[in-house]
Amino acid sequence: MKRRYSWSKMVWLFLGALYFLIPLLATLQFSLEEGGGQYGFGSYAYIFSDPMFWDSIWFSLKLSVGTIVISMVLVVPTVYWVHLRLPRLRPVLEFVSVLPLVVPPIVLIIGLLNLYRGAPAWFVGTPLILLFAYVMYALPYVYRSVDVGMQAIDIRTLTEAAQSLGAGWRTILLRVIVPNLRVAVLSGSFLTLAIIMGEYTMASLMLFTSFAVYIAYVGQMQTNPAAALTLISFAMTWIAILSLLSIGGGAGSDEVQIGSRG
Repeated sequence: MKRRYSWSKMVWLFLGALYFLIPLLATLQFSLEEGGGQYGFGSYAYIFSDPMFWDSIWFSLKLSVGTIVISMVLVVPTVYWVHLRLPRLRPVLEFVSVLPLVVPPIVLIIGLLNLYRGAPAWFVGTPLILLFAYVMYALPYVYRSVDVGMQAIDIRTLTEAAQSLGAGWRTILLRVIVPNLRVAVLSGSFLTLAIIMGEYTMASLMLFTSFAVYIAYVGQMQTNPAAALTLISFAMTWIAILSLLSIGGGAGSDEVQIGSRG
């Protein structure tokens, strides 16, 4: 039986592809211009040879990993316990989780700076202060991913089955619940990575050179390297997406199953 292709759908798909590809191709062309009608990879060589580029990426990656770890350690057990024992607190938890979306980042960071006033120098003078700000900033995305994943599994049945086999709460959470939340955790982790890598306001106000701050700096100084840096950032995002898809593709084989498959 042959599939019927709708020409109207193909046209809209083609127009959608042009909508995304034309700006990228124009940016690529501009990034390769070297003056006098000449093209080359001088802008890319300039970016990759700049130590500030690697330092800013490494700085943002460390903050992203730290934010992901702390967020998951806080959110996963909390959401699990609320779903299992305290379902009446779900509206309260949802309200708290969306507060970082309501409060602008500049207001949030000024409030945190006032809150941390008088804190030890080892905390205020280090990226730790930015790390805890990012944990709050990423809370809506992490919570929503974990909450949706928690609703997709029968945590009560999984918990009771594990308890009947003598498992403790730590074993239940780490070896039963978390494996079934693999896709949700990966989704929240990727969202957090994308947000932290592109966050500018908090890092600039706290005088840290993150990857987003470096992009803004290059954009103010040189236009062609800025275009090259934009494409590099876009490529990094797509690599992260493909990595997420490749890792999450085998999630089903690692999930805990209750009962047998017919």
